[in-house]
Amino acid sequence: MTHPPVPLGTFPTPLEPAPRLAAELGLGPEDLWVKRDDLTGLGGGGNKIRKLEWTVGAALAEGADTLVTTGAAQSNHARLTAAAGARLGLDVVLVLRGAAGASRSGNLALDGLFGARLAWAGDVDRAGLDAAAAGVCDRLRATGARPALIPFGGSGTLGARGYVRCGEELRARVPDLRTAVVALGSGGTMAGLVAALGTGSVLGVDVGALADPAAAVVAFAAPLTSEAVTAERLRVRRDQVGAGYAALTEPVTEALRLAARTEGIVLDPTYTGRALAGLRAAVRDGSVRPGEKTVFVHTGGLPGLFGHADAVAAAEEGAGVY
Repeated sequence: MTHPPVPLGTFPTPLEPAPRLAAELGLGPEDLWVKRDDLTGLGGGGNKIRKLEWTVGAALAEGADTLVTTGAAQSNHARLTAAAGARLGLDVVLVLRGAAGASRSGNLALDGLFGARLAWAGDVDRAGLDAAAAGVCDRLRATGARPALIPFGGSGTLGARGYVRCGEELRARVPDLRTAVVALGSGGTMAGLVAALGTGSVLGVDVGALADPAAAVVAFAAPLTSEAVTAERLRVRRDQVGAGYAALTEPVTEALRLAARTEGIVLDPTYTGRALAGLRAAVRDGSVRPGEKTVFVHTGGLPGLFGHADAVAAAEEGAGVY
């Protein structure tokens, strides 16, 4: 049974032309638009709000009083789960990879501001993180709490429904859309867009969060569309991961500066910075072409910039001297 979503965000989000960025990328002035899903409203904004409307809606329908979820230390999803809990009067426990004290900035600062409790899982893989979250849920139940475990990244077929709605917003505004470009992390955002727009109209830029992100997209999208969704039919770029999920690359540094200096738009070093670097590479190799409508889906993540020491240093070094 699918429970109705709980309203958490401000929709539809703006769709803005980006002519100066388009020119720098090698596209025409009317070719490129930015879907501002960084402006979803709650908790600093970002794409996870669309997913949380569905996953938290299901948790409320099942009587939960506590939200538990997992992520990296600078998880945008964890931050917005904390914000959703604050708005709805629910307790929140965030089970994060790593150890306390490694950072006090970025999303972690907002996690604390929203009143979430943190459980540090150590240097674990995805299975270890899931096991730690299951243990937290068991301990909460033992105290009489009613926890709901929200999936990693908010991603699954249920959460992907939020991005079906986003895809519908895009199709209504840009009926001749050729390519929607989006960061591909845990898979749910791309899955919803694929379900709404079709496999050929979505380009996912892998950020290195999963070993096989295409498989996740297929699993989440297939129940939401009559199209045959296979890994072979997806458009996925895997050339922007670099040394790994947390590593800042030179193409991403260039993308951060490019978006900021042409359109005044701030990207993050893990997701949207990689997505723009991937779009830039796609224009160069001809898989995204001038004369076709392209939408860059800005999935948010600004607080994560301030939790990434290398990205902050690169931003500071970019300042000129008068």
